[in-house]
Formats: sequence, C-alpha cells, structure tokens
Amino acid sequence: MSPASPSTSRTRGAAARTLPPRAGLGLKPAHFQVILETLPQIGFFEVHAENYMVAGGPFHHYLGRIREQYALSLHGVGLSIGAEAPLDVAHLDALAALIDRYAPQSFSEHLAWSTHGDVFLNDLLPLPYTRATLQRVCDHIDQVQSHLRRRMLLENPATYVEFAASTLSETTFIDEVVRRTGCGLLLDVNNLYVSCVNHGRDAAAYLRALPLGHVGEIHLAGFARQQDAAGDLLLIDSHGAPVAQAVWDLYQLALDVTGPVATLIERDNDIPPLDVLLAEVGAADGLLDAAQHEPPSGRRPEHAEMPA
Repeated sequence: MSPASPSTSRTRGAAARTLPPRAGLGLKPAHFQVILETLPQIGFFEVHAENYMVAGGPFHHYLGRIREQYALSLHGVGLSIGAEAPLDVAHLDALAALIDRYAPQSFSEHLAWSTHGDVFLNDLLPLPYTRATLQRVCDHIDQVQSHLRRRMLLENPATYVEFAASTLSETTFIDEVVRRTGCGLLLDVNNLYVSCVNHGRDAAAYLRALPLGHVGEIHLAGFARQQDAAGDLLLIDSHGAPVAQAVWDLYQLALDVTGPVATLIERDNDIPPLDVLLAEVGAADGLLDAAQHEPPSGRRPEHAEMPA
C-alpha cells in the first residue's frame, strides 16, 4: 500500500460528486409524507444503506420520490472496515447496486468493526491502533473504493474503551489512512466530543490534529450522560437528543478551518416532529453561511446559543 495506490488514482475523479455545503437531515420513515407535502428548504438527506438493501417496498418508493428533489448521502453501517476477516463481497455488491440506483453525492462508512466469523454484532466496535490494523484498514478501503468506483468518506468513531496494544494515536491513525488511500474524512463532531470526554482528552486539540483538509461531510448529533463503574461521567453517542452546545462550539471551531462543508443533523432515536429537526438544520445553516464569508481560520463574532 502506498499514497499512489491504484484505487486512489481511480477514485479521485469521483470526488467531484460532492454534497452542497449546506445542512441536511437523516431521512426517517416518520417524515416521508410531510417532506413530500412541504418540500422543506434543506441541503440534502442521508440514509443508512443497509435499510435499503431490498429490491422494493415503501422505503424505496419514498426514497425514489425524495431523491428527485434533494441531494443524497449514503451512509453505511455494516461493512466492518476494521474487521480481521475479508470484506463481504455480497455486501459490496449490494452497495454498488444502491449507488447505481440512486447516484448519491456521498458514500461513507465507519472506522469500526461489527463482524466476527459469520456473526454480525449490532454495534460499531473500536480498533487497536497498530501498524497491522492500519494496513488492514487501508487494504479494505482500497477494496471498497475500487469496487464502488468512487471515493468514500471514513467516519471517526465514538469510543468508550481503548486498547493497551495501540501504538498510534487515533488522529495519527486516521491521518495515515486518509493519506495512504485517498479517502475523505467524515468528521463526526459529536463522536469526537464523546470520545474526548470519555478518555479525558482536549477536544479542540484532537480536532486540530485531524486531516481537516480532507473533510467531505460533518455529522452533528446528541449524546446521553451516564456514569461508569467508578462513578465517572460517561457520554454515550445516543443520537436521541438535540445537539449539545459543546458540540456546536466544536463545530464552529471546525468550520474555522474547513470552511463550509455539508453538515448532517443526526437523530435516530426519540425522533421529534420534522419542524423540530429543521430548527437544528437552520442553526447549522447559519454557521455555514457565516463560514462562507470568513477566510479559513478566521475569527467570527461570538455566536448565539443553539437550539436546546
């Protein structure tokens, strides 16, 4: 594997298929009808690929109609990029079929694993950051990009435990993956904040250590608060609450470097009415508009509190 790997040269041209630098929303069945009736002003919708890996049915019916009106991001949760086993070629074929069907502007997956042998675990599990893992992840991403004939984005994880065997920092690991494969970064600001709180790290310093010049999409979401066995604060990437102010603050810090980038409001649990989520979309759009008129790393006026 090298910076000039074959899949890199083949996929860089696909980077032109980008989302608009606006705020978007995860597409949920509860909102299908109202979206088609009202056609809200929104940059794009995102769907989880695995929810659409069937030939037909109501999900495809509505997605086809909504795709006619909006840009689309396809987000995978089942490739198991970090697993020791080879990638599932049938799963890659299903992804390729979805991409051919809907021509999404973006495809992304997680830096995680969720399979062991023939067992699929309904979770996104962390990796040891070693040279061997780095090689495996790069090989898998090269395979994905070659198979799908496009550049993918890799999402930074939310983690609750770390491996003593790790020899690389998470930011160094991600930077190396991006450099070697030519993939982009899906910057999940909520994941970043959750992980840094859980591991006692400086979230702003972590953010600045990432390859922010390769960010192709940003995710914002809410978290839940728990206590671990020692009674210490533990944050959970729940996607079941509004975006927290601390996450909004980190998001603005990221935009100071990246400039305006397509930004998703994620809500997968305790889903409120569409207009509640559109208020968060509007808050993100306000920061994106401000970023449009500021040079990278420029200062902006103090921002107002975001929706709680």
